[in-house]
Amino acid sequence: MCCYNSPDNDKSLSTASHSLTRLWYYSCLRPHIMEKRGRMTSPAILDRITKLRDELRQHNYRYHVLDDPTISDAEYDALMRQLRELEAAHPELVTPDSPTQRVGAPPAERFAKVQHPQPMLSLSNAFDRQDLLAWRDRVLRLLGSDTKIAYVVEPKIDGLAMAITYDQGRLVQAATRGDGYTGEDVTANVRTVKSVPLVLHHPSGSVPRRIEVRGEIYMRIADFERLNEQQAATGDKVFANPRNGAAGSLRQLDSTITAGRPLRFFAYGIGPVEGATLNSQHQALEYLRDLGFPVNPDIRRYEDFEEVIAYCEEWMSRRDRLVYEADGVVIKVDGFGQQRELGVVAREPRWATAFKFPAREGTTTLLEIVVNVGRTGKLNPNAILEPFTIGGVTVANATLHNEDYIVSRDIRIGDRVTVKRAGDVIPQVVGPIVGARTGSERPWHMPETCPSCGTPVVRHPGEADYYCPNRLCPEQIVRSMEHWVSQGAMDIVGMGERQARQFVEGGMIKDVADLYLLNEESFAGIEGYGPKRIKNLLDGIKASKDRPLHRLISALGIPNVGSTLALTLARHFRSLSRLADASEEDLRAIDGIGPHVAQSIARYFAEPDHRDLIDKLKRVGVQTEDTQPAPEPVTDGPLSGKTLVITGTLGNMTREQAAERIQQAGGKIGSGVTKKTDYLVVGEEPGGSKYNKAQQLNIPILNEAQLVELLGATATEAVPVVADEPEAADDQLKLDI
Repeated sequence: MCCYNSPDNDKSLSTASHSLTRLWYYSCLRPHIMEKRGRMTSPAILDRITKLRDELRQHNYRYHVLDDPTISDAEYDALMRQLRELEAAHPELVTPDSPTQRVGAPPAERFAKVQHPQPMLSLSNAFDRQDLLAWRDRVLRLLGSDTKIAYVVEPKIDGLAMAITYDQGRLVQAATRGDGYTGEDVTANVRTVKSVPLVLHHPSGSVPRRIEVRGEIYMRIADFERLNEQQAATGDKVFANPRNGAAGSLRQLDSTITAGRPLRFFAYGIGPVEGATLNSQHQALEYLRDLGFPVNPDIRRYEDFEEVIAYCEEWMSRRDRLVYEADGVVIKVDGFGQQRELGVVAREPRWATAFKFPAREGTTTLLEIVVNVGRTGKLNPNAILEPFTIGGVTVANATLHNEDYIVSRDIRIGDRVTVKRAGDVIPQVVGPIVGARTGSERPWHMPETCPSCGTPVVRHPGEADYYCPNRLCPEQIVRSMEHWVSQGAMDIVGMGERQARQFVEGGMIKDVADLYLLNEESFAGIEGYGPKRIKNLLDGIKASKDRPLHRLISALGIPNVGSTLALTLARHFRSLSRLADASEEDLRAIDGIGPHVAQSIARYFAEPDHRDLIDKLKRVGVQTEDTQPAPEPVTDGPLSGKTLVITGTLGNMTREQAAERIQQAGGKIGSGVTKKTDYLVVGEEPGGSKYNKAQQLNIPILNEAQLVELLGATATEAVPVVADEPEAADDQLKLDI
């Protein structure tokens, strides 16, 4: 039970806070004010301001954290009005932690980067009872099978991870998770979130000298729906789901916008801290409650792992009754000493995992099938759906993969269909509900000509996809440009789909190499491009000339060549010219490249248009050679002699990062599943052909967590969450740094 439920605690808290404020005022602020203004502020005014702030903080806590207000909104507004009037008359007394300062700060130009003192790690995933037991068994194997272990479990809120730092009890910095090591400074925005304390209090009257509190910024589902109604009424952008709404609201450069959004905060952990010693996760959560933070009331501590599993299964069934979106349950080993002993592998702690809820499904009507043209000329059929909601997300379209997928499932326009959000992210049509047909449904086939340029489409033997062969197809150029400038490719800041379409339709660009011919005169008369924007864009284009070779190969958009295979090709050929001159036999000689992929690469470079593009890229100054020395192959790593194939989207690292880790561990990356493949690594939305072939060949299939475990303690292992402290007891994690 939180200490603030006790009236006596309320009184002692208010007294302690009042004393601290007076001490701070008389020792620090008042002498500065007297020197600056040459006069004294009445102690009675200071006392009234201090008491009003304390009262308002208490009422904020009871309203936004405990959901148990003791005064009406009108009474609260009257107190706030009094404080605003006093602070307006005495601006020298306004402090950053005053309840009046949650309105937001002036707009910022950009977010500053923040280096996390301890990494904000990702979690491995479990999807069923067997996965949970396997995780438990690994923990026992590392700690000892007879070790007594307690576990803390909590719903995994679908929001935005946040690290909030307090110095001497006052909020001084808030940062997003970012990549786990570097986040963005969103302090001004987090100050506006009313459930985040600006000043810490503790029943003992003492607060830690410095503490980083970690938690989740989120929106309740009802608040999210009201926000979207308001956004729609004013013609502003509506958000796809509560997490998207929370992230978009928190990343506003103008924090006054954030102040108007219904954001909330749950604390779930502690980072570095000075002035407190804690033994366990459960104790840390109680400590956070005592400091005034909202902590999820549904968190439980169990010593029997069967109770942990029962909790996960219970919450999976209760998911739709929650007031917030949750995509799973987090399980942590409770003892900090045991956590330290278990340690961290790659970017995942061994002492925690996330039980993920299964993908959601729903039914709706397929209104139409439209075809989009991709960057490689591939024609992608997409379903236009009667809008419906899956898990708080409004779905209006979904993927249909290809013509064979549609025909094999007999999916027709007008069908009632089942739609699944694969991995809670990508909607796809699963199939029709045949019993609901009325006879008005219409079969569908791929159009004979490209919907963008009218060129007859082609389908290569043995492939499921159709392509537009016209390299000057406007839609292909737009999509190629969009891919070229993306973060995983040439990473040109300031360029995206809208700019690519604008430049292509305006005749400024006919291929990606034309980007490097742009100058200031190219933007003459184009609305929205001032001198600063033009300079930033041109600087970004210039910087992209020196990207690593594997990024250039990936940016070309060669069919069947993703970032993983691009890395392999760059390391093997070390020159775009040598890659372009390679025969199918040369390509097939590389471990992991099968005949289909070798043929696809050779066919790409056999096209005169592509040869011309490479020559043009060289002329405009794009680096096409790998100038770094070739890395020595690893012969004694945990994956030496093993070939792995990756399919689908990984959750905590890119496929390129996974490939690098595998190669650093001595493994090889294959582009397709063959008898020589040792493992298939499967992420979200995997390729069906690779998965099916792996099953047919009885090849072991790994998820991301199993891959990380297989890699073991390689050079890519992340820094542990806490530093080793030999002098601390085994069952105690000293957080007094």
